[in-house]
Amino acid sequence: MTTKPVTSAKLPFRRGLAESEAAIYLSLSASFFRDLVKRGVMPPPRLIGKRRVWDVEELDIAFKALPHDSSGVAASHGDSGGNSWADFE
Repeated sequence: MTTKPVTSAKLPFRRGLAESEAAIYLSLSASFFRDLVKRGVMPPPRLIGKRRVWDVEELDIAFKALPHDSSGVAASHGDSGGNSWADFE
């Protein structure tokens, strides 16, 4: 007896995301994400036929290129000394 392989159970995540999924992946609204793509802050979609799909790895790279918030918001909420990442250097 042969069994049908279950491919989807072996995949840890999806590589390509629709616009709304890409926005959710980055915790953004779809309209704000669309604006960031238009301005070149986020990558443009890839095309699969007529379907527009965003590459998760490209989204990760663009996200990591965003600036860090250095306004000291964390310090105003009881953080004792500014940059908590300094403890890990």
